[in-house]
Amino acid sequence: MIYSTTIPRNPFQLLGQWRRRSLALQRGQMWLLGSPSPGGARGLGGVGFVLLVAATLLSGEANAQDITPLLKDADRYRMSAENLQVDTQVSVFNADGSPDKQRRYTVFAQSERKSLVLMQSPVEKGQKVLMLGDDFWLLMPGSQRPMRITPTQKLLGDASTGDIATLSWAEDYEGELQGEERCGEAACLHLSLKARRKSVSYQRIELWVGRQRHEPLRAELYVQSEKLAKQASFVLDKAQSMVLEMALQDALSNRKLTHVRYLARKPRQVPEAWFNPMFLARSPSLE
Repeated sequence: MIYSTTIPRNPFQLLGQWRRRSLALQRGQMWLLGSPSPGGARGLGGVGFVLLVAATLLSGEANAQDITPLLKDADRYRMSAENLQVDTQVSVFNADGSPDKQRRYTVFAQSERKSLVLMQSPVEKGQKVLMLGDDFWLLMPGSQRPMRITPTQKLLGDASTGDIATLSWAEDYEGELQGEERCGEAACLHLSLKARRKSVSYQRIELWVGRQRHEPLRAELYVQSEKLAKQASFVLDKAQSMVLEMALQDALSNRKLTHVRYLARKPRQVPEAWFNPMFLARSPSLE
């Protein structure tokens, strides 16, 4: 059975649904509504039949479970607080396994879909990426004009701004539980997710989480053209409580492997002014 994010409807809505469907019944089926059947027997009385239909539809709707709790559980393995500072290291490896580049970032992930990324490596020092809902800006040192970018714009390797700045599947996606599968030796749940908005990094995600604790295990990330862009896998820390690392394998072009490692997390709420693009353009240093 496939479970969706559909919210169960009330009995009056369900009865309205049944009335519309009943118009399509064939003449030979109308005995169910209380008219004599071809053999002379009468079906259920009108009230009794309506109650039976409502109970049947309600039973079907009750089986449609909301997967949002599953996504929130998976999110908690990546984001331990609503307002968070995450020190992140991104390492890129060539197809032959040799190291290519490495960069450091400080991410301030805040409530209401706000994030700020400070680039810390010497070659990028002073650059910032700001996310406010569906809007992304890149701020360069010495420039007074924030530049609009997309969440799919690359930061390093196959790590995009959206990969670094956004951490919530529950807020950005809805979907269905496809069923239980095997992920190596463990049982896992396969979730098929669709983006709530066109502006998110990936329009579709196939996500596998642990059956018992719903920790993220792996994912397939699809762009708007329905092409598989990346394959992601998640490594938990020793306590099995948080995602320590996300590995992104390019599926479109260079086949490079990008590791996003979360070096440290701590709760932190930053000043509201930090989420004003013009303030950031005038403030070369925030810390």
